[in-house]
Amino acid sequence: MWAILLGAILVIVGLLYLFREALGGRLSEPYRSLQGNETLEPQGQGIRFLGVSRNWPGLLIIAVGVLLLVFGGYL
Repeated sequence: MWAILLGAILVIVGLLYLFREALGGRLSEPYRSLQGNETLEPQGQGIRFLGVSRNWPGLLIIAVGVLLLVFGGYL
């Protein structure tokens, strides 16, 4: 039972870590884009926040949590 609870907690913590990495930049500072109008979009972020290189700790935490959820009944 403890393995299943720990697995669920690890999955939730891993998801929170991924959310924090995705939203880690300051989103409320407007700047002028190349077209001259103001925008709240983070400057130069692109889709780098989805890469494995920045998110591997969260993915690892989720993977360990899933393994504990799947095999927790056997422990």
